[in-house]
Amino acid sequence: MKKIRELLNIYREKLRPVYQNQKEIEAVFFILLKHFHNISRLESALNPEKKVEEKNLLQALTKLEKHTPWQYITGQTDFYDIRLKVNRNVLIPRPETEELVDWIINENKRTGNLKILDIGTGSGAIALSLAKNLTEAKVYALDISEPALEIARENAKNLNVKLYFIKADVLKMNELPHKFDIIVSNPPYVLEKEKKYIKKNVLDYEPSSAIFVPDQNPLIFYEKIMELFMHGSKMGGKLYFEINENLKPDLEQKLKEKNLKKYQFKKDIFGKWRMLKICN
Repeated sequence: MKKIRELLNIYREKLRPVYQNQKEIEAVFFILLKHFHNISRLESALNPEKKVEEKNLLQALTKLEKHTPWQYITGQTDFYDIRLKVNRNVLIPRPETEELVDWIINENKRTGNLKILDIGTGSGAIALSLAKNLTEAKVYALDISEPALEIARENAKNLNVKLYFIKADVLKMNELPHKFDIIVSNPPYVLEKEKKYIKKNVLDYEPSSAIFVPDQNPLIFYEKIMELFMHGSKMGGKLYFEINENLKPDLEQKLKEKNLKKYQFKKDIFGKWRMLKICN
């Protein structure tokens, strides 16, 4: 048994080379303390001398030293207003994706009976958040990966949310199975040459097929999904993307080539161009 204060100090010392600053280390420690011992940060601040069984926390520390994301250690993460199961078969959803979901919900919450398709659903984060908040919508979730779809199905079951799952390779699709009001995608958009800037916790653990695109064809997913949207959306349909900010000029050129004139780019809270909406 070790005191909470002792364990926190061990984390601070051991994880200094892994995390950017002490605040980040402390945040991870308290997440794991809550996960393994159901002790809140406030409770530990009030009673730092409290003793806990250290085995799980020290085993987790060993994984963290190897850059394992804490989300894969706890097996879960929070996204928008839901808690998701995650493992190495799915990406860990990011805050900028929450902004994309929020944009879609706020623009469409007064419209009933929407038919929505999430392409590249992974853990189901986008699809489930939309289904939870746009309660009259019928939401479809598409992915090429069966292990990812298994996680998404489990998340849907745990949240008691109805999703309609499609296993398919979007790059090989000639048409969509239905006409949709909304199509949304957070496709792979990081160039292979950008790998050198990616942190080890992402590069070594998260599924690379959901992250990277060839340097010579970075818009491969955007272009294909645009084509499917042009032929597979209802009149007045909308297509929402999360984007790589560096690809904005290329995307604008592609929109012109495809004669898609009704579109809007949107910045995230950090002032980066991270979202795109296209209307037909």
